[in-house]
Amino acid sequence: MTAAASPAPLWQPGPDRIAAARITRFQAWAADRYGAPAEGGYAALHRWSVDELATFWAAVADWFDVRFTTPYQQVLGDRTMPGAQWFPGATLNYAEHALRTAEDPARAHEPALLHVDETHEVTPVSWTELRRQVVALAAELRALGVRPGDRVSGYLPNVPQAVTALLATAAVGGVWTSCAPDFGARSVLDRFQQVEPVVLFAVDGYRYGGKEHDRTETVAELRRELPTLRAVVHVPLLGTPAPEGALEWADLTAGTAATEDTRPVFEPVPFDHPLWVLYSSGTTGLPKAIVQSQGGVLLEHFKQIGLHCDLGPEDRFFWYTSTGWMMWNFLISGLLTGTTIVLYDGSPGFPAIDAQWAIAERTGATLFGTSAAYVMACRKAEAHPGRDHDLSRVKCVATTGSPLPPDGFRWLHDEVAEDLWIASVSGGTDVCSCFAGAVPTLPVHIGELQAACLGTDLQAWDPHGRAVIGEVGELVVTNPMPSMPIRFWNDPDGSRYHDSYFEMFPGVWRHGDWITLTDRGSVIIHGRSDSTLNRQGVRMGSADIYEAVERLPEIRESLVIGLEEPDGGYWMPLFVHLAPGAVLDDTLRARVKATIREQLSPRHVPDEIIEVPGIPHTLTGKRIEVPVKRLLQGAALDKAVNAGSVDNLELLRFYENLARERH
Repeated sequence: MTAAASPAPLWQPGPDRIAAARITRFQAWAADRYGAPAEGGYAALHRWSVDELATFWAAVADWFDVRFTTPYQQVLGDRTMPGAQWFPGATLNYAEHALRTAEDPARAHEPALLHVDETHEVTPVSWTELRRQVVALAAELRALGVRPGDRVSGYLPNVPQAVTALLATAAVGGVWTSCAPDFGARSVLDRFQQVEPVVLFAVDGYRYGGKEHDRTETVAELRRELPTLRAVVHVPLLGTPAPEGALEWADLTAGTAATEDTRPVFEPVPFDHPLWVLYSSGTTGLPKAIVQSQGGVLLEHFKQIGLHCDLGPEDRFFWYTSTGWMMWNFLISGLLTGTTIVLYDGSPGFPAIDAQWAIAERTGATLFGTSAAYVMACRKAEAHPGRDHDLSRVKCVATTGSPLPPDGFRWLHDEVAEDLWIASVSGGTDVCSCFAGAVPTLPVHIGELQAACLGTDLQAWDPHGRAVIGEVGELVVTNPMPSMPIRFWNDPDGSRYHDSYFEMFPGVWRHGDWITLTDRGSVIIHGRSDSTLNRQGVRMGSADIYEAVERLPEIRESLVIGLEEPDGGYWMPLFVHLAPGAVLDDTLRARVKATIREQLSPRHVPDEIIEVPGIPHTLTGKRIEVPVKRLLQGAALDKAVNAGSVDNLELLRFYENLARERH
């Protein structure tokens, strides 16, 4: 009996593209300098990168010319997880690397940033101007008494001021943290009160969906409830004067000390010095305050952006994101590779569903990143981006936030370009990076992420801790990554950090996703393992259900929950938010059940299909499954969910009422 042939790829790079890819040049260079395998392509390079972990990361630091103010003694001191010690003894500064292109006379006046708002007008900020503003603001932060380790917070949209504030904070050794201005006061305080910032950068409001949204009352509440603040900086996006006692943004960035001839002051900090605090969604309690290091982020993002995303000085990098999502931090790191980054501040679908494609066209984006949900919304709306926009510069469309369904791959291939590199990527806020995703030299198979990333020993484990291939298992990482958290804030004994990732498999990072590793090295994501559907011992990720059901034009969005009942039974309802004009009648119910039975598994046909007024999400757009499960188990709303983490709390009352009726 012969083995089944591998399916044909949807896309594969041609020889010229492979030869030109930075990862190809890196492999040849690392073979010459560091003993990497010269043959065997990506698979051999990946194997070397995890087998010779310290040598690999030394090579990355060398290839990207990382400037160590104090040289490192060794790459990896203690490699135990949690608590691995990276580049002990070394000092450096993230902001210095992000602004390095400003030192190049040939590029200093080219755009570092392209800012776009809902008018779709493009406003460039040059490398020289960005550096000037960062240096001026860093001097003002020092004058305000901000010292290394002090927290600086931003209540800002995706605008150039946010980039300047982050880089100025990093330049002085401060610790940056941000929330988007669509977060309400409670959501922001749940985050910022944990880290006790000394400075707050805050807008008076923002524009979204063609409307102005005033935030002056929210900012006033933040000022009252954050007693550690020494200064508030007013960023007047809506043109209002600074409130009493606040400083004006323009006054702090008007300094002229940083001319082209003046070398900025970048505080050398230890490799593991905190760079920023990111937050988990916090749906079932206070968000985890995740601390990542200057050096760890620098190295990890050089690898991801320069090798996996294949971005360099000639590229333009656009990812639709807000400052409340880790992808914003990842986008800013495009500056590390001398890449022009595109900041879009506005609604993803205003004035029409193709808004993001229009911005990619206007800015000449070469890598356009978005959410899988946006791709599927465009498909449902029958948008034709390749026909309606000049996307000839777009080499890669990348998606994250949730797995890109197979139909999303096909739609991008058919409606954007046949020679399009489609990079579905998966990682987490926890590492501000990807475990698996983009590789410019590998083929793309429908519904699959191309491969595990370099330096990441990604495996799928069964419940006994055995690695499996071709079967669903827990996503684990068996070696440390530089951008893994150095700690959680306010977790003095490290117990919350340990319990979050290392409880199931001691010493091994368990992320909480179900994945399959194929024998080709590609990766399939099935959704969160903590909301697994387990019918008659057969596990399935919720993402598989959504992908099948939401192909139906009548279903706008869905949510599936598997509930263990006290009598040993198992109740699995499917909640559906219908498209306008659709009716949930017996015919549609039958079609939904038939779709799941035929495309997935007869075991996972839902017990009930229930129409809902909407599907609740976290503030970063992920479906809320675990809190809904808790509500259906009878938990009170205030115990089941952190109200400040939800986009629309009223939607959860439907599930609370349903639980009352059932009990």
